Amino acid sequence: MVAFFTSLLVAVLLVAPIFPYAKRRPAGTPITWGEAMLAGVYIFFILFWIYGVVPHHWLTWADSELNWRPDRIWLGPNGIMVVPFTGWTIQTPWIPIQVSAQAVRDVVAVLIYVVFLGGQMWMWAWWQNRGKRAEAAESVEPVSTYGRPLMKRA
Repeated sequence: MVAFFTSLLVAVLLVAPIFPYAKRRPAGTPITWGEAMLAGVYIFFILFWIYGVVPHHWLTWADSELNWRPDRIWLGPNGIMVVPFTGWTIQTPWIPIQVSAQAVRDVVAVLIYVVFLGGQMWMWAWWQNRGKRAEAAESVEPVSTYGRPLMKRA
């Protein structure tokens, strides 16, 4: 549990400095070879971390401490549903499918990948549109507290 949540925290701490850096760096500024290499290594490490380390720690935690094995049936045709983390059982005779704890573990791993992929695509779009946001902020006409445009005095 500690390893999984620590890996999530490290992922957040790795991604967090990108936002202040993007706000500080103007769009269209030429990039040097050294900056490109450093950025490439940094982004590669972030991708390795969020697609390799975090899901690995989830699968390890689910297999070891949570004990989500294939022989642990949570939902099945035998009429029993096990509520996760509690051990309570509920009689469900109408459910014709069988779902093991390992299947739920794998679905959670896929959801981790999907969330990170969605976040990665959002960050690409956010980075690429930072120049448009800066132009939009500059083009806004200053207004008074009453909403009227401010005029220059001659």
